[in-house]
Amino acid sequence: MTKKIAVVLSGCGYKDGSEITESVSVLIALSELGAEVRCFAPSDQLEASARIARDEISQLSELQEKDFDAVVFPGGSGAAKYLSTWATEGSKAKVNADVQRVILAFHKASKPIGAICIAPTLLARVLGHEHPELTIGDDAETAAEIEKTGAQHTRCSVDDYVSDRDHKLLTTPAYMFGHAKPNEVFSGIRRMLTELVEMA
Repeated sequence: MTKKIAVVLSGCGYKDGSEITESVSVLIALSELGAEVRCFAPSDQLEASARIARDEISQLSELQEKDFDAVVFPGGSGAAKYLSTWATEGSKAKVNADVQRVILAFHKASKPIGAICIAPTLLARVLGHEHPELTIGDDAETAAEIEKTGAQHTRCSVDDYVSDRDHKLLTTPAYMFGHAKPNEVFSGIRRMLTELVEMA
């Protein structure tokens, strides 16, 4: 049976939106894995996100857990600026209402959630009280902020990922390693998504 995966974008470009290599890696890997993908973005980032999704995109407010088997959040500064206020408030960040709704709905339904680069901070902020295991690589300052939410941070290399099977949360560092090579970023994302699709 074909797995249906929702991908949540936050603009276009790593400085003010979704990281393009990470986002495209997600779309390629999920296609290779035989999944059916639909992209979503907040209304104020819809037009920019559509550049990555080739105009096949819907408003995040329309994303309903019942229609999908899993959800994935690529990284890039948009995840910490538009999907939450992590960029300015760290562990005290406010999460976009639709992002919080989606994370809680998928989590309650025991459907897997994948997050890449800085996006695991969204999971930390929403689900930290359950002490999930997450990674953003080896950035000590960000890891310390994540642990303030109650989440546990695990160091991880760029081409690997962390799987919290109890909470069905999968995370990979990607360009949290700023000098990573694109093939290393893709490798970590593809490995993570292989388990996500199997888990879904």
